[in-house]
Amino acid sequence: MKERMRTHEVHIGDRVIGGNNPILIQSMCNTRTDDVNATAAQIRKLESLGCDIIRVAVPDEASAKAIKEIKKEIRIPLVADIHFDYRLAIMAVENGADKIRINPGNIGGEDRLRSVVSACRERNIPIRVGVNSGSLEKDILENHGGHVTAEGLVESALRNCSLIEDMGYSNLVISIKSSDVLMCIRAHEIIKDRTDHPIHVGITESGTVLTGSIKSSVGLGIILYNGVGDTIRVSLTGDVAEEVRAAKEILGALGLRRKGIEVVSCPTCGRTQIDLISLANRVNELVSEECYQGLTFKVACMGCVVNGPGEAAEAELGICGGKGEGLIIRKGKVLRKVKEEELLSEFKKELDTYL
Repeated sequence: MKERMRTHEVHIGDRVIGGNNPILIQSMCNTRTDDVNATAAQIRKLESLGCDIIRVAVPDEASAKAIKEIKKEIRIPLVADIHFDYRLAIMAVENGADKIRINPGNIGGEDRLRSVVSACRERNIPIRVGVNSGSLEKDILENHGGHVTAEGLVESALRNCSLIEDMGYSNLVISIKSSDVLMCIRAHEIIKDRTDHPIHVGITESGTVLTGSIKSSVGLGIILYNGVGDTIRVSLTGDVAEEVRAAKEILGALGLRRKGIEVVSCPTCGRTQIDLISLANRVNELVSEECYQGLTFKVACMGCVVNGPGEAAEAELGICGGKGEGLIIRKGKVLRKVKEEELLSEFKKELDTYL
């Protein structure tokens, strides 16, 4: 890992990003924000999976006002995402948003931006200056040959930050996102030495769960390895819980976050004589439950005797399949042989002894 980019601290509710603080995981609700019960329930689920900060869309007054009620039902900081209407940003702040996300270029002019900045300054609420490849200003596009470029993304973000700083406010977070992985990587290489504001990192509009997770893993992995990033979001078209799971895997693989229980499993082959794919998926779901989040060891779910006993010996707990049956292994020691249909329940019995 390269030396981490030096950024200043920003407080978002009771969480802190920047400086030497851990990289935090974000996600965004896909419920209607004015549906308080559904939104709060989704946030609580995401928190149980490891989400640190949550963002909600604020497209109208009802959504802005709902923030006050949602905040009563959740424990993690809430970010209000606003486009076009500066009044919604002010209303979101007044109703308790812990941070707002705006694109200064589409908020309606300098006077309206100044009003938003004033409301945030009054409550010391951070502003995330978000620039995406689809929202670059016309003059910046023209300066770069009519095309979106990494340099243009950085130019837009820093110019908008300067605009707010000139208004006497510097409690800012920057995000420069693109669905183009290489462009995103390059943009973060450029910005690393040009600001000390914390950076929110993500590959925007990355795609469905499979393709989006792969693109995000490649892009975020390289960006984070190069020392850039104080908070991340994996943007996926799918169940938002998958965003948090993917983000945890990325940070865990890089050693940037305690991984929790790591599941290793074999890819299966013609020697496999149990339904290992289904079993491995159920083991993954099991260890993701909130009650196991404090455990930090490896478990192995293997299909046959070729690599099974060896891999299981390297894990705290293991399952090694046979013909319609399997072994439950603990620290390399075979505890018992059980029928295939009992493997998950017997594994859970052993797992629960660690609670």
